[in-house]
Amino acid sequence: MRVLLTGGAGMLGSSIAEVWPTLRPGDDLVVATRADADLTDRAAVAALIERTAPDAIVHTAAKVAGIQAKLQRPTDFLLDNLLIDTSVISGAIAAGVPELLYVSSAAIYPEGLPQPIGEDALLRGTLEGANEGYALAKIAGTKLCEYASRQYGFAYRAAVPSNLYGPGDDYTHGQAHLIAAALGKVHAAVTSGSDEVEVWGDGTARREFTYTPDLAAWLVGQIGSLAAWPVTLNLGPGVDHSITEYYDAAGRAAGFTGRFRYDASKPSGVHQRLLDSAAARALDWNPTTPLAAGVAASYHAYLAAQEPQTS
Repeated sequence: MRVLLTGGAGMLGSSIAEVWPTLRPGDDLVVATRADADLTDRAAVAALIERTAPDAIVHTAAKVAGIQAKLQRPTDFLLDNLLIDTSVISGAIAAGVPELLYVSSAAIYPEGLPQPIGEDALLRGTLEGANEGYALAKIAGTKLCEYASRQYGFAYRAAVPSNLYGPGDDYTHGQAHLIAAALGKVHAAVTSGSDEVEVWGDGTARREFTYTPDLAAWLVGQIGSLAAWPVTLNLGPGVDHSITEYYDAAGRAAGFTGRFRYDASKPSGVHQRLLDSAAARALDWNPTTPLAAGVAASYHAYLAAQEPQTS
């Protein structure tokens, strides 16, 4: 089976590329990064799909960042993700690719819903303001997969993971998601000798995070069987933690012994977003990495990435 993987340099894409040869040694995996094609360019994407002639596409590429960047540049997150997803999905349709796995986002679900959130909650309320531009694009991609499956008989499915973390995360200041941002902040405090770390909000908001290698390994095993999925599938561990608990885990991993200073004037997003992943568990989804172990592994990967590269 020949499979085209987009977003091969991203956190999830690189994790998928790493485990694929071990889990599916008979497949021909084509890993595409920005160097191979500008995914916002429909002609370039069509040429990439024609050149690789895949039996399936795993579409992980997206413009992503933390809440600060999304608040500052909502236009970018809406437009870029719309262009990426329409280019890839329409290119797959035109080429007759029978199977496509689209990695969506839990941001597609409205705020203020009863928890946990089922797949049927899509389009049933108002989106979180800070994530709206990004969420609208991911909703469009999710529905486009549903429509293509219905209209053409393809197995195009949308995976809706909880927040992700793990090796390969983006730790850039102002770009990082919660756990990566926490690790970056506590590491900076430890190395500078500071005994204080700033946390946006009051620390009580709750988030569900999945360790990326757990998700990657499971998704790899699903390719070729996506027709058995519902059109949209939630994927989370089924347990959430407060922002303070994530900062505590990051602090323990980095050896930070200071205190957290909460800035309640800063946004922290919706109070809770916990996914109902019962449908995925019926398909043997069972992430196993404990939070402490995953955060520790993420911190070790972060430290390794900071080391000077030698030739």
